[in-house]
Amino acid sequence: MLEHALVLDALGTPIQHGSKTRSADWDEVQAFCRSVYMPYRVRPLDRLSRPDATMISAKAGQVTMTRFSYGTGIYLDQFDPDAGNILVLNTLRGALDHQTDGGSVETGAGESFVVDCSRAEYWLEGDPDHMQLNLTIPHQVMADTAERWFGYVPDDRLWTSRVKIGGPQSAWSSLLDYAARAMTRAGAVSADAVLARHIEEILCVELLRHWASAAGLKLEDGARSAAPGYVRRAEEIMEAEAREGPTIGEIAQRVGVSARTLSGGFRRFRGLSPRDFLAARRLEGFRADLEQLPPDRTVTGIAADWGFANFGALAGRYRDRFGELPSQTRANSVGTARPH
Repeated sequence: MLEHALVLDALGTPIQHGSKTRSADWDEVQAFCRSVYMPYRVRPLDRLSRPDATMISAKAGQVTMTRFSYGTGIYLDQFDPDAGNILVLNTLRGALDHQTDGGSVETGAGESFVVDCSRAEYWLEGDPDHMQLNLTIPHQVMADTAERWFGYVPDDRLWTSRVKIGGPQSAWSSLLDYAARAMTRAGAVSADAVLARHIEEILCVELLRHWASAAGLKLEDGARSAAPGYVRRAEEIMEAEAREGPTIGEIAQRVGVSARTLSGGFRRFRGLSPRDFLAARRLEGFRADLEQLPPDRTVTGIAADWGFANFGALAGRYRDRFGELPSQTRANSVGTARPH
């Protein structure tokens, strides 16, 4: 279906567009490209050639999908970083050669390449037969999506990575197929309609996942290192002093912030309160002692060592977290430790 994306609908009927979709005029083609991508420099590989360009675009929220080709071989560079845009170049036919660290990589039919032109230099060369289904996404839209879904904004290890993603029959290619069909269904789809916002969100989330994977990064592991220093220092204190059970106010004072700021930081970057974080560390420490201390130590005695006074409440929280009572953990541990 991608071969006919933005040209034919799911029933094979030609899609009607309200603007000009082909041009042989360089100025006209460049005006289109500036509007859907960003300012950049284009040089034809054959100096005297004229374009036979395909120019079709559709929007889903703040994501612009473009079916585009110059109809001649071209070399592009000097992409404007101030435009703040990410490009995802999805090749339908022909081939493009893309700048990467220390060299270049080619994309053929069904393959994609992503570059954040606001963070990395970029050039590409396209053969005369190239046809693209490209996405233009503002950097801030991707950053906001990352914070909503992963709890933090990745650093430039992601944004400066110029990488190849997807491939024929890949999940990314299938998603593009779905997006193109949905954006060109019968009747106009408003860029801010519910469907358009849904397409924007799913494209951005999946792009983040594929981009990070190709760059050798794990977005799910990044929030810890991305958290402010005071959150990480507070975690270190609570992990080291869980048995003593310091108050949140004391911890906040030691890391140099207010208790309110500390709580806000934990909720933003950890998804829980510092009190819950400390409670979890204390239960884990209590469980470790139940499993490791000598058989002559009782459950109540170990609980007292940790400052747990209400054993009934402790037992309930322990069971909720570990799926068994403290006495069961202790019995299993002591039974295992006994010689046969």
